[in-house]
Amino acid sequence: MLILALALALGACSKVSEENFAKVQVGMSEQEVVGILGSPTESDSVNILGVSGTAWQWKSGNAVASVQFVNGKVASKIWEKPSGTQGGGTPSGY
Repeated sequence: MLILALALALGACSKVSEENFAKVQVGMSEQEVVGILGSPTESDSVNILGVSGTAWQWKSGNAVASVQFVNGKVASKIWEKPSGTQGGGTPSGY
């Protein structure tokens, strides 16, 4: 019973949802995105000729939220769910 309560509590703390992901807008700062979705589960960065690029991912159940930043601002985003789940199988960019 304690394990079930802990699992429910941890699940309730997750900010990663399609609804919250929809709040992320092009031009937002990395800090604003963290405020909406929490810290990413994966992060990759590159810096070429003074232009920095960062790709963040959040995994929640079978969904993956991806946000790409250029110079610290959201440039694009994609919400993905595999086939056979609610929401369809094709990535949806916003």
